[in-house]
Amino acid sequence: MALFRHPMKSFILLILIVFLSNTAYAQTRSVFLEDLTWTEVRDAVATGTVTAIIYAGSTEQNGPHMALGKHNFIARYVAQRIASNLGNALVYPVLPFAPTGDAVAKTDHMRFPGSVSVSESTFAAVAREFAQSAAAAGFRNIALIGDHGGGQEALARVASDLTTQWRAQGIRVLYVPDAYVKSFELVTEFLARQNLSPGQHAGLSDTSELMAIDTDGRWIRQDKISANTPANGVDGDPRRASVEFGQQFLQFKVDSAVAQIRNLIAQPH
Repeated sequence: MALFRHPMKSFILLILIVFLSNTAYAQTRSVFLEDLTWTEVRDAVATGTVTAIIYAGSTEQNGPHMALGKHNFIARYVAQRIASNLGNALVYPVLPFAPTGDAVAKTDHMRFPGSVSVSESTFAAVAREFAQSAAAAGFRNIALIGDHGGGQEALARVASDLTTQWRAQGIRVLYVPDAYVKSFELVTEFLARQNLSPGQHAGLSDTSELMAIDTDGRWIRQDKISANTPANGVDGDPRRASVEFGQQFLQFKVDSAVAQIRNLIAQPH
């Protein structure tokens, strides 16, 4: 071939092929740890992927119009977006259970069939051992995030305790409340400008977020959307929920979390 009469051109072509192959692999490789092999995780950590994201969801009632896994579906989506934005992070499997009420006395969400609850102490213990697994894998920054109100204080305690314990090893466990607290403040301000309220549970904001990722209609029952009543598990009015609202609210979560993670990592250890 004429190409091989020009060694320099052949060399440049070879470099381009290798570069493009590596780039394509980097762009298509999943950020979800469960999609990878152990050697891929090892190599990712060795080459600078030093942040682990541990996101807690919840399995709980969300009114008659939304699936029980709402928090888990949103957590997985947001975690993937956070990791992609950070560029050096992998996402651990979503923790699907949180404190949601007393199963014996049937309080809070446990009044409704299908909800699952674990105690604060159990939730904290699982989060702690999740983080220990990430540290064992070599991650240096371990972000704990919750999409559910229950368990937020437990995540904060675990992060503080483990960071103190592992400081000498250069490992930090980061509690990232802005994905939940700050983003909700932004949602509330956004909707207030339109004379709307987000609702406290399964209302406009929650329903919109799930709508935005429910691309095949598995998780939203459109014909069941109605305002709250004392018996249906909804606190708010989801009737004005929309995909457009949901996309904005999810962006608030992603942006708030990414900014806080970067800020926490940048602080002296």
